[in-house]
Amino acid sequence: MGKKILIVDDSVSIRQMVSFTLKSAGFETDEAGDGKAALEKAKGKSFDLVFTDQNMPVMDGLTLIRSLRGLPSYKSTPILMLTTEAGDDMKNKGREAGATGWLVKPFDPQKLLQVVSKVLV
Repeated sequence: MGKKILIVDDSVSIRQMVSFTLKSAGFETDEAGDGKAALEKAKGKSFDLVFTDQNMPVMDGLTLIRSLRGLPSYKSTPILMLTTEAGDDMKNKGREAGATGWLVKPFDPQKLLQVVSKVLV
């Protein structure tokens, strides 16, 4: 059975592109349109990896990461930021919140899969 990956982004097209890329590589995906919806899904079932955008309505990516890290089942789950934010300041905030890594949009599908294979060892 494939590993389960949660994709969190307020852009439907981004979620679809990431999901398509991951499914084509044999992963199972689930999607959420904001951090709050993602947190609810994460509490209900376990994911092997979480992709999150930063700028979303209701709950942003950093808040989501901190919230997930507060759950015992997500203490060591890889969480990757997938965002247009590429500044060092934001990357440092991501690391402080507990992000495992960072990918900048628009993403390269091959690079996305390389990163996924590194963090899901």
